[in-house]
Amino acid sequence: MNSGVLVTMTTIPHDDAPVDSAVAAAPRATLTPKKLFRLMAIAEAITWTLLITGLILRATSDLAIAVTIGGSIHGFVFLAYGATAVLTAINQRWSVGLSVLAVITAVLPYATIPFDVWAHRAGKLEGDWRREATDDPRDARWFDRLVRWMLNHPYLLAALILLAVVVLFTVLLWLGPPVPKS
Repeated sequence: MNSGVLVTMTTIPHDDAPVDSAVAAAPRATLTPKKLFRLMAIAEAITWTLLITGLILRATSDLAIAVTIGGSIHGFVFLAYGATAVLTAINQRWSVGLSVLAVITAVLPYATIPFDVWAHRAGKLEGDWRREATDDPRDARWFDRLVRWMLNHPYLLAALILLAVVVLFTVLLWLGPPVPKS
């Protein structure tokens, strides 16, 4: 089959495995703090819609399962957004007040979107992940070294954050809904 595209195979020094040079030359897609924060802010807003729709369905058609489904999805994404907001705040070196505000926006329906837009316009999301130490004295602190180490092991970091969200979600499910049934 001739597709008209020439793909050459090359080898990397000290490695005998062939590499597709077209793939190797392609720009690597990276998930920057800005992209991750925006993705989670939008996901959090979408799940508000699911929860509100579930509440409307329960009130109008006595379909209580809609709140269970919408509320569960929203709760999980709410916790994931909170974890993302904390990670982004640490990486971007936001103040405590701004960090708390970022997390609190998840409590108000759709507030994550205007916060994301403001943070983007104010330059609060600029830059990449801080994977290497700089001359900044804060980079010498144990916490910053730990964060850098975790950022240099993104799959482990993602797994730990996911595990923390799942454990917290499970505990909250065990405790019951935030509003007692009347």
